[in-house]
Amino acid sequence: MNIPVKYWLGCMVSGLLLNYTVVQAQTPTTTTPPAELPRNWHTLDLKADGYFGISLNKAYQALQGKKSKTVVVATIDSGIDTLQKDLQSILWVNPKEIAGNGKDDDHNGYVDDIHGWNFLGGPGGKCDFNETTEEVREYNRLKGQYEGIPAATARQKKGYAYWQRVKAVHDSTLNKSSAELKQLSGVMNVLMVTSGYIKNALHLPANGSFTAADLSKLTSANDTVTQSKGVWSMLFQEEGSTSTNVKVLNDLSEYLTKINNDVNPDLEARHRIVGDDPNVQDGKPYGSPLLKFEDASHGTGVAGLIGAVHGNGYGIDGVADNIRLIAIKAVPNGDEYDKDIANAIRYAVDNGAKVVNMSFGKKISPHKAWVDAAFKYAAAHDVLLVQAAGNDNQDVDLKPEYPNDMFEDGSAKDAPNVISVGASAAKLDDSLAGSFSNYGKKNVDVFAPGVKVTSVDKDAEFNTADGTSFASPITAGVAALLLEYYPDLSARQLKQILIQSAKPLTGTMVLKPGSKTEKVDFSTLSKSGGIVNAYEAVQIAATMKGERK
Repeated sequence: MNIPVKYWLGCMVSGLLLNYTVVQAQTPTTTTPPAELPRNWHTLDLKADGYFGISLNKAYQALQGKKSKTVVVATIDSGIDTLQKDLQSILWVNPKEIAGNGKDDDHNGYVDDIHGWNFLGGPGGKCDFNETTEEVREYNRLKGQYEGIPAATARQKKGYAYWQRVKAVHDSTLNKSSAELKQLSGVMNVLMVTSGYIKNALHLPANGSFTAADLSKLTSANDTVTQSKGVWSMLFQEEGSTSTNVKVLNDLSEYLTKINNDVNPDLEARHRIVGDDPNVQDGKPYGSPLLKFEDASHGTGVAGLIGAVHGNGYGIDGVADNIRLIAIKAVPNGDEYDKDIANAIRYAVDNGAKVVNMSFGKKISPHKAWVDAAFKYAAAHDVLLVQAAGNDNQDVDLKPEYPNDMFEDGSAKDAPNVISVGASAAKLDDSLAGSFSNYGKKNVDVFAPGVKVTSVDKDAEFNTADGTSFASPITAGVAALLLEYYPDLSARQLKQILIQSAKPLTGTMVLKPGSKTEKVDFSTLSKSGGIVNAYEAVQIAATMKGERK
């Protein structure tokens, strides 16, 4: 899944290649752009509005007259823009810490952790936010021990088998990233050049930005400008009206950085910037309280979907209306470290989070036992973990991604406090399942809106994106909403309600994620067979006796 890579970029990048090919082959013709989705489509009701959202308005209507209690929610992500005005008033504030005094007032090992913690931070305001994939790190860590060995001894058997799996994944990743790097570097050059032509035609400065609306006003007899307009018009049709040339170029640049880190990894960055050993869980404190860096876009959008301020005339309304958000930065542009995720979960639990959103994932987990133990720690404290299923359009029943709740010690294959979420689209047609979404009748619990979903972004901007990383916080938001009004519900009950609310869409034939032709019954793609529904969840919660201690 590799979310810090902004896995929703995959769809956009594929589109860029296609669009460039089309424009090179022919002069663009006038086409009717697809109808733009409402910014809040993910909250709408299929019957009332025609969009397969989560029926949030109906849920709030059903809750009228009831009082809510504040729920603490944590996001383990790429950080957050703490100045985003749709989020400022919902940020958790550590009541036992004095801001900016350079002391660990609450003696929890984290100095000045006012709104959360950055496990990728280091001294001097630095942050290890550009990383490589886990398979690249592990390949380089183990190759001196196993490379060139024709066969394993009995004592080496388990380790050698792991090395072989790491090497296979590494080689696949390296081949893919190398090919993409070559291709997309050319695409970046084309976009830079065509963006320059358009800015000149629109009389914009060199650092100026333009949108789809600006393009619609542009007329030119110059073929180069016309072709440039064609490239960007098609791109904006995919990206939505909130996008700009600057954002597209920044996102593609970030993706290029990620895949370059696979091909040319900086394996000393962690030690140089953070200073700890990610392969040693020694309990020593590390990191910093700084939460916003240039990669904070993803985490900001995730936070907004969960609980952005309601009714302020700005941005979006989050799913839940009375939360406090602990922001935990542990996910770089690349793969997260198991040590950071284990510590992040424990930090969230220790500071009162009852729902934790985890929009990240990877293909190799060298210290899975650490993360498993953190999952169990959350369960022991009755905390619900909501995680994105991943964006590799693969069956995770057959090919698992990490983290997951199939514990190494065999103690669980489906933890009662962990829910995995796939991504769905706006219309009840054959494209209902996100083409990129992972799926699995056993290991994906529900689907939720995750195709062309709009949220707030850093620096007072907005972002429309694809990804199970957006489906997950929408689901986490529903869980938080239930807890606001039914605070006695346990994590186990929340998971049960969320699954039960997603009525199976038996008989609805959709394109199988990753295929343009093969169709499957939507109900076969997850345990519930349906899409999370806030209204149905509220109806069920109202009849359930809570078991939270």
